[in-house]
Amino acid sequence: MKTSYSIGKPIDRLEGHLKVTGAATYAAEYEVGDLLHGYVVNSTITKGEIIDIDEQAARELPGVIEVFSHNNRSKLPWFDILYADMDAPPGTPFKPLYDENVLYNGQPIALVVAETFETARYAASLIKITYEESKFKTSLLSNLQDSRSPKKGMATVVKPLPPDDKGNFEKAYAAANVNYEGEFNHPPEHHNPLELFATTTVYEGKGKLTVYDKTQGTSNSQLYIANIFGLHYKNVRVIAPFVGGGFGSGLRPQYQLFLCVMASLQLKRNVRVAMDRSQMFTFGHRPPTYQKTKFGASKDGMLTALHHTAIAETSQNEDYNEVVVNWGGMLYPVKNTEFDYKLVSLDVFTPMDMRAPGGSTGMHAIETSMDALSYALNMDPLEFRLLNYSETDESANKPFSSKELKACYQKASEAFGWEQRNPKPRTTKRGQRLVGTGMSSGIWDVIALPGKAKASLNKKGQLKVKSAVTDIGTGTRTIMTQIAADSLGMTLDNVVFEYGDSKMPLAPIQGGSYTTGVIGSAVKAVCEALKKKILKAVKRVEASSFKGATLDDVIFSDNYIKLKKDPNIGFSFQQLVSDNGKKLKASKSNIPNAFKLKKYTRAAHSAAFVEVEVDEQLGTIKVTRAVTAVAAGKIINPKTARSQILGGMIWGIGKALQEETLIDHNLGKYMNTNLGEYHIPVHADINDLEVIFVEEKDDIINELGAKGVGEIGLVSMAPAIANAIYHATGKRINNFPIHFDDLL
Repeated sequence: MKTSYSIGKPIDRLEGHLKVTGAATYAAEYEVGDLLHGYVVNSTITKGEIIDIDEQAARELPGVIEVFSHNNRSKLPWFDILYADMDAPPGTPFKPLYDENVLYNGQPIALVVAETFETARYAASLIKITYEESKFKTSLLSNLQDSRSPKKGMATVVKPLPPDDKGNFEKAYAAANVNYEGEFNHPPEHHNPLELFATTTVYEGKGKLTVYDKTQGTSNSQLYIANIFGLHYKNVRVIAPFVGGGFGSGLRPQYQLFLCVMASLQLKRNVRVAMDRSQMFTFGHRPPTYQKTKFGASKDGMLTALHHTAIAETSQNEDYNEVVVNWGGMLYPVKNTEFDYKLVSLDVFTPMDMRAPGGSTGMHAIETSMDALSYALNMDPLEFRLLNYSETDESANKPFSSKELKACYQKASEAFGWEQRNPKPRTTKRGQRLVGTGMSSGIWDVIALPGKAKASLNKKGQLKVKSAVTDIGTGTRTIMTQIAADSLGMTLDNVVFEYGDSKMPLAPIQGGSYTTGVIGSAVKAVCEALKKKILKAVKRVEASSFKGATLDDVIFSDNYIKLKKDPNIGFSFQQLVSDNGKKLKASKSNIPNAFKLKKYTRAAHSAAFVEVEVDEQLGTIKVTRAVTAVAAGKIINPKTARSQILGGMIWGIGKALQEETLIDHNLGKYMNTNLGEYHIPVHADINDLEVIFVEEKDDIINELGAKGVGEIGLVSMAPAIANAIYHATGKRINNFPIHFDDLL
């Protein structure tokens, strides 16, 4: 029998059939007896105080059990000393129903609990709120003068603030032969995954809860509930095996979790609270950001000066920050640099991570500026980037753990046919449509965090591996099964990966493209530990044949342990466990070697090449084809990885051309809080997309050499589209999304 090595194979998602047939169960779908339903009442003003809540009509409605507000919520041990969750930025987390103060438009101010969802929703419409309104500010661009540096905290360890300035930027910029200065505006965006946020809380009694939550981290929701409500961690179990998309919106616990658990504890009943689509716009979002760049180059095309500043929105109570301006110095070797990143506190909910946070914003400004400079130099945009290519991160004076961006350029440009383009803008046409091509680089950090996994072999010869990590639709269950199977030389049908349950070994929240490296390395480590126990057990059963054997003397293949020198001598795992009389178990944590890792800059890279057609009369824009090449270390499953990159490319189309949350600053309110008016790409918007994975070996980043692919497909796509639109039309539009009226 031949060993089934599964890493690198395009395995179908193991849970795919459950999802497409509707058999997968999500947070609002669990069958729970004696269940009450909650519906949230949201504030209709942006800032002020609640003077009165008239609940009489709602309470008189048959089926209504309770109406919660700041007036009657239970007194809680609010967790003010430390961060309330793993992803909390510096400041004070938002506290639902805390007092009479309204901090932002859409703030939850009451919860109606009733026998049915429909009753709760109707009763919520009967509640009358009297407010005293205060002046507010929600416009970033109108308040840039109030910008300040972000406060430092735990979040800035993972999201570093800008590097120190180098050289003399002003002198170098003034002396440059060619200059480009640009301003960039990015609007707020909301995540809008298909599954709405919901929580089902099962009241077990004696301070015990089982919570089915829409979350990207079961351990994080457990931490939050225990801290906020003063419960023992072991008495709080959070389950989330299926998550209908997250994109970062589930990294932090959302307010429906708090309200649902609060109601369950106070009523001592099972309770479910689910948001509707409009309520999905009443919590975190990608922050609007204003950027300014100044790039200078010598006449031979070498970058000599690089300035990048960004000013972003945050709330009044927390300092949410992103890595926006750091990327240019990491990508390009420039001796004179100046970076700055500031925040403006506004009367909004705290922004939060949204796929490629900071990267998709910052790379647009950087790569558009690079494109503009290449045209000013009369140099091919790809040639310009290759001329300024570096194998080291000059901003940190460190080598990259690996960097195959040059190969990305080569393979993607060849597949795209870049050399065939007419370099002059507004010269290529198809009928009434102007045709343009553009390209962009992409970069995303590789984050190293600790994670834990447990593994066991049972009497059926089946390997079970456990971790609390969630699977937000990226294929985590599948690739972890592949890693485990490969580590022990087992077939996939004999491996079960259990996940999405806080009672399992601790896992960080799933985001930042680090799950494969973090939990995958823990899975590999625990399987390596289990190998030692298997060898020890086989020595007890078959002492003569395996006497003195070390792990170097054996192979694990086809669900067997065998001697290398004579593969005919071996034991099946099933027989071994049966003879041993009990399961073989192991537990292992993946602890990154911080001393080793800090010597390197660790990043995934990409290159995107895009063709657009722009109707010369109407200004409508169509992305006709695109190629993205990615260097992200070892690709565990090229099928699920390709889906991730395709998703990022499609999101890039949306970011460049469609996606924005419109806010009326006179009301302080988002106006397009539905999927009819919040535009995202549909099938008709998507044409020929190609993904190429470049071979890249990295022995430094983690045990697997895997960098992750969730974000890297997005960061390079949107700027490539903007650059292609310039090539098609000769107009440089720096504000996203680019609308047809910008081109008329």
